Amino acid sequence: MTDLSSAQSESADEFMREAALLLGPRGLTSDPERMDAWLTDWRGRYTGRACALASPASTAEVAALVRLCAQHRIPIVPQGGNSGMAGGATPDDSGTAIILSLRRMNAIRAVSADAGQAVCEAGVVLQTLHEAAEAKGMRFALTLGGKGSATIGGLIATNAGGTQVLRHGTMRAQVLGLEAVLADGSVLDLMTPLKKDNRGFDLKQLLIGSEGTLGIVTAACLKLLPAPAGRVTAWVGLGGIVEARTLLRQIERAMGEALEGFEVVPAHCLDAVLAHQPAARAPLGQSHEWNALIECVSPSSDNAMLRETLEAALAAALDDGLIADAVIAANDTQAEAFWALRDGISAAERALGPAMQHDISVPVERMPEFILAAIPALESAFPGTRAIAFGHLGDGNVHFHVIAPASAVRGAWEEAQGKTISAQVYDLVTAWGGSISAEHGIGQMKVAELARLHDPAALAVMAAVKRALDPDNLLNPGKLLPGPSASHSGPLAPARAVL
Repeated sequence: MTDLSSAQSESADEFMREAALLLGPRGLTSDPERMDAWLTDWRGRYTGRACALASPASTAEVAALVRLCAQHRIPIVPQGGNSGMAGGATPDDSGTAIILSLRRMNAIRAVSADAGQAVCEAGVVLQTLHEAAEAKGMRFALTLGGKGSATIGGLIATNAGGTQVLRHGTMRAQVLGLEAVLADGSVLDLMTPLKKDNRGFDLKQLLIGSEGTLGIVTAACLKLLPAPAGRVTAWVGLGGIVEARTLLRQIERAMGEALEGFEVVPAHCLDAVLAHQPAARAPLGQSHEWNALIECVSPSSDNAMLRETLEAALAAALDDGLIADAVIAANDTQAEAFWALRDGISAAERALGPAMQHDISVPVERMPEFILAAIPALESAFPGTRAIAFGHLGDGNVHFHVIAPASAVRGAWEEAQGKTISAQVYDLVTAWGGSISAEHGIGQMKVAELARLHDPAALAVMAAVKRALDPDNLLNPGKLLPGPSASHSGPLAPARAVL
């Protein structure tokens, strides 16, 4: 055993020497202070250790580093903006893994209005891409609250959604081509954006949403759209979530493809944001049990017609008693203020104290009834808790949070009662025909629950793909799929046969 430990230590030392020569002082560090910020996830739920933080500057350096890791059997944890919600970019506590940060690979290689495409590296921040597209009169039609830190590579790895999925779809729909480094260090070049290509499997779709377990995304070709010339945003007060669904259907009929976003915000969430952001103001004069944030856009510069159509739809809803009040933003500044209230919910809720956050989906038509059934069931089963739901009603995805009792101790409560609460939430979601992860991924947070609740045949296929592409389990081990942890990295156990 001593000889084995000595050999492992010598191999690790040799790896660090070779990695330092490959990446240089800017590209590799084992300094605890420089690594510290990247060892804990955004929510503060997971903290790990790593033997080093690698920051390659090119695809060639990523490929060379991955080959070196494969040679020395060093687990790799890919990381973008470290803004994920499921602990998918945080190493375990063994200290054997290397964090591979893509943040230095932040070049936007091309933006073409004629082609409707942008080519960028994985470390490009979403907001930076938005700005580059806008400079060309275009836009990248995916946005979310963390756009100032989330990177393109991370968004692809988790198949991120956001607030425009209703019209434009998730990240899968935005990726025209990608480049990735596989577990053996080979570079998979799928960057050519062909509309028709029947040469077998669509491998880029296999990598999108795989959370760095099958390959490390280094670049992508992304779809751009013309920037909208017209934009109208409204904040609506409603008495209930069922009324919100009815309003959604009425606005869809009235606005057609112009409807781009439909978010629901309960009073509790709005109050939390107003308390957390002293400069924020409530859009309506009175509080309402539920609120809807509606955004419509048009390629036409005739903003007056877009506004009139939405005004007429909301006036009809008001006359029918479906809504209690509404205001349409007078300008882009006011519209952005409405969206700041929606985007500020996660930070405001986190400031309130411990909570179990669930990113779930059920069919749109069943979501109101699910919320009405799940909230009292959980609050009754766990006295002192408060359950809330907010988010993308238009595409059947809400963020379902269960807030801890006032006396709860952060950390201890999540590990004890919190896990029991999450299991019950996921049981309810599964019973209602939904998904335990709508847009944030599985990470390490939901691995056990996915194994418990997902279709066994689907799990077997996923394990077989992982085993084929990463037989030594070095790419983000312990994430997405149940299996050996990074401290016990090695070949995955055989999956059951798929018949």
